[in-house]
Amino acid sequence: MSIIAPGTTVPDFVLKREDGADFTQDDLKGKTTVLVFYPFAFSPVCTDQLQVYEEALPELSEQGAVVYAVSTDATPAQTAFREKLGVSIAQLSDFEPKGAAARTFGTYFEPAGMTNRALVIVGPDGVVAWSHLADSPGDLPGVNLIFDGLAAVGASA
Repeated sequence: MSIIAPGTTVPDFVLKREDGADFTQDDLKGKTTVLVFYPFAFSPVCTDQLQVYEEALPELSEQGAVVYAVSTDATPAQTAFREKLGVSIAQLSDFEPKGAAARTFGTYFEPAGMTNRALVIVGPDGVVAWSHLADSPGDLPGVNLIFDGLAAVGASA
């Protein structure tokens, strides 16, 4: 399976917000959304990734982007992770059924039963504008990739 391609309308999916409420494809409409898929809370590369992205949030916001982090961790683990890191990036859980949304986006890493490291940018119309799948879950996609993806979104608008 490959990552969801630009030009694809986001299919139905359900993730859980930290407060337990559903987050669905309807929540993506009307804004440019960056979905940051990461393997596990508290792992070293994931820690670095969210801290780097947090530092860039003001610039990403200036470009009209809203950032969400997605993993197959349970919501309490994600909340503890976000609080321990001191980051504000909202966490979305793909815990149950495990990896269902990640499979929909083509970001599930079946051999290890976890989310692969990937970035998906969805335009305000609910259509994937840009996507990137890391070569392996251990590769950290630099924040520059998000800016490149946002530039591609702007060029296609």
